Amino acid sequence: MAKISKVVPPWMRDYKRSWFSADVIAGVTLAAIAIPEVMGYTSIAQTPVITGLYTIIFPTLLFALLGSSRLLVVGADSATAAILAAGLAGLGIAGLSPNTTEWVAWTSLVALVCGGLLVLARLLKLGFLGDFLSASVLIGFLTGVGISVLTGQVPDMLGISKGTGSWFEQQWYTITHVTEASLWTVAFAAGTLIIIIGSKMISRKIPGAVIAVILSITLSNVMDAPSHGVAVIGPVQGGLPPIGLPEGITLSDIPAVVGVALSCFFLIIAQSAATSRSFAMKHGQQVDINRDIVGLAGANIAAGLTGTFVVNGSPTKTEILDEQRGRSQMANIVMALVVLFVVLFLTGFLTNMPVAVLAAIVFMIGLGLVDFKGLKRIRAARVSEFVIAVFTAIVVFGWGVEQGIILAIILSIIELVRRAYSPQDFLVGVNKDDQPTYITATPGSQSLPGLIIFRFDARLFYANASLFVEDVRKLVDDAPDQVRWLVLDCSSIGDIDYSASLNIADLIKALHDEHRVFALANVDPALMDELQAYKTLEFFDNTHIYPSITAAVGAFRAAPTSEAKPQA
Repeated sequence: MAKISKVVPPWMRDYKRSWFSADVIAGVTLAAIAIPEVMGYTSIAQTPVITGLYTIIFPTLLFALLGSSRLLVVGADSATAAILAAGLAGLGIAGLSPNTTEWVAWTSLVALVCGGLLVLARLLKLGFLGDFLSASVLIGFLTGVGISVLTGQVPDMLGISKGTGSWFEQQWYTITHVTEASLWTVAFAAGTLIIIIGSKMISRKIPGAVIAVILSITLSNVMDAPSHGVAVIGPVQGGLPPIGLPEGITLSDIPAVVGVALSCFFLIIAQSAATSRSFAMKHGQQVDINRDIVGLAGANIAAGLTGTFVVNGSPTKTEILDEQRGRSQMANIVMALVVLFVVLFLTGFLTNMPVAVLAAIVFMIGLGLVDFKGLKRIRAARVSEFVIAVFTAIVVFGWGVEQGIILAIILSIIELVRRAYSPQDFLVGVNKDDQPTYITATPGSQSLPGLIIFRFDARLFYANASLFVEDVRKLVDDAPDQVRWLVLDCSSIGDIDYSASLNIADLIKALHDEHRVFALANVDPALMDELQAYKTLEFFDNTHIYPSITAAVGAFRAAPTSEAKPQA
């Protein structure tokens, strides 16, 4: 029974009948909102409209059965769609053009490779890789994607052709050709924006995009929109998604898309993990990120085998599901079944849908990705992170999404190294009750006359060991009173490498030569084992190891006030 329990998705193990009606209502509502949204994502991925609907059928079902998160909605995503389109366009494959059967086959290949990378990540327990995209860099990246997406829809909303060249050249082309806009096309786009924005102002539960789609299709049929110069999406292929490997693709084609798949892979892990954790925390639930990776791998493999493109965990659709009081993945299964019904029987109604309406829906999606509030919070907290976020955004929309994700990863790692190299230093003091107090360590300060208690807030390794010693020496040399004791608070030093151990050994020897006492407090047993293995404490008096700051201060006060004698 235990083995069977592990196979059953976590949300099924304690599912309650009373949740079913709420899940059905939430699933139907989510389908109504998600259908026009994923259709819009196809204009970003540059694939036929029907492929967007495919992303929330079998991929969604696979994640529901394999994943851990109760609420995470998996399907087409604007950021991964943008990476996909930019990456394929940059391959330079002769004859490969958007919205063709061959293009769709290549997008499916990327999904399969991405699924394979996610399987590998699960086997090697690499879920932590998603943490290498810091929140500030991710906000900047998604903001850049949002700007790229929304500006890319403006020509279709105006009814003019799209410019070529760089992003800046395309925007200049649009600006200089505004006078060629089709008034009827603009009217459809403007009406869609008004309906979506108005619906949100009244209630987030109103599916404004669905209302806009239904009204625009009705009006388009009545007035024969194409005769007025309004472009429509045309016939949409119905029926079940094609099952099988992408046509015309061979194993030799895989290396060409590894870079694109890797970019999608990093974003999928980072975005899906963050979304799963935030909603699990909100409801006091547990989430297994490694199991979610299995679900995401299955979802992407399903996408690749059913004629569609890369899928990802969607924060916006997950939030909608939560607002509709969905309780589990049953709601997502209901959504997938509703979309399957639409694909089988209702695609004919989409033929006369104006392209401008789809562009306006995607425009609003792009606008939603531009996180003004997030950027404002980052700027208020730390200007350096704000600059990194803005720079990332500019690279994404100015030079390319794929370059942006690579830059985002590099900047996140540089920021991580920078913080590890130069962490916050604290001078630990004691109040009248002998309890520790913490202030920023600055030369010229001391814990007590003759005592410095120093806390270094990071693991010690080769890159920051010299800085550590320099900081200690400055505190000792510039102290108001002659320093008799230096106590190292090890509560934040969880690890040390060999290079750093040599630096500490030299520091201990120097302090002893100056007739000062060197002491340790709050030493983790694992850290002590490392120090002893490196023979860092070879000339160290173990009587000066204390379980707490309070104990170290007590020993200092009990010691003779004369200068300490060498301990070696």
